[in-house]
Amino acid sequence: MVVMSAFDAAAPSFDRHRTLPDGVAKAIRNAVIAAAGGVPRPLLLDIGAGAGRIGRPFVAAGDNYVGVDLSFGMLRVFLHRATCGGAAPRPAPPRLARADGRYLPFPDAIFDVVMMVQIFGGMSNFRLLVSEARRVLRPSGAVVLGQTLAPEHGIDARLKQRLALILSEIGIDPGHNSHDEVEQALNSGARSTESVLAASWRADRTARQFLERHRTGARISALPEPVKKEALRRLAVWAIATLGSLDAVFSEPYAFALQVFKFDPVAPL
Repeated sequence: MVVMSAFDAAAPSFDRHRTLPDGVAKAIRNAVIAAAGGVPRPLLLDIGAGAGRIGRPFVAAGDNYVGVDLSFGMLRVFLHRATCGGAAPRPAPPRLARADGRYLPFPDAIFDVVMMVQIFGGMSNFRLLVSEARRVLRPSGAVVLGQTLAPEHGIDARLKQRLALILSEIGIDPGHNSHDEVEQALNSGARSTESVLAASWRADRTARQFLERHRTGARISALPEPVKKEALRRLAVWAIATLGSLDAVFSEPYAFALQVFKFDPVAPL
C-alpha cells in the first residue's frame, strides 16, 4: 500500500510560494559541484528533492543527479517541470525515486555528494538520516547542508514565533527544525567543515505571503484541516493588529548558505 504524503496535494503550488530569485539555484548548483572536489561528473544525491526548486539546474546542466523524496506528488511536479520547459534541446528526464531519506534504497559508498537542503522542519529521527547519508557517501565525498538565512528579527521570524505560540495554545506541539542537530551530528565526525555563502539578495515580504506559504509547509500540512485553519486565522488576526495590514511590505536581506562536511574513511558513523 502506498502511503500518501502530506505534500502530495500541495505539490503543484509548493514552490510557487518559495521561489528563489533568478540565478540563486544555479549558484547553489555551482557551489555543490565545487564541493565534489574536482571529481569528473560527480554522482549527486539530493535527499528531499521536492518539486525540484534546487534540483532543476542540475538536471538542465546534464549533471549526474539523483533526487529522492517521500512525496509522489512532488516528484511528478519535478519531472514535469524539468522536461516540459522551453529550453532546447530539452534535458534528459531526471532520475527520481520515492524514498525515505532515513532508509535509502542505495548500496554503500556510491555518491560523491549527498545534499540535504531545507528538509528538517518537523523531522523525526534525524540520526537515521545522518547515518544513511554517511552510509551511501564515498570515502572522499561530501555531505552538503543548505538553508535560506533570514534576518533574526525580521517579519518572517516574528510570524514564525507567533505561529509556534498559537499552536501551543491550541494544544499542538509546534515542533522545531532539526537543522542545528543534524549540523552538530555531522560536525562531530567530520574531518573538515566549510561554510559557503552561495547567494544573497533582498526580498519584499508580507504577512499574507507568509500565510500562503505556510499552508503548504511541513508542520502545517500535517495538521487536521480545522486545526490548520484556526491556527492561520489567529495568526492573520495577530498580524493585522500588530502590522496594520496583511499586505504591509518589509524589505529584508536574505542569503543561501551551504555547509560542506568531509570525513576520514575510518570516522565512525
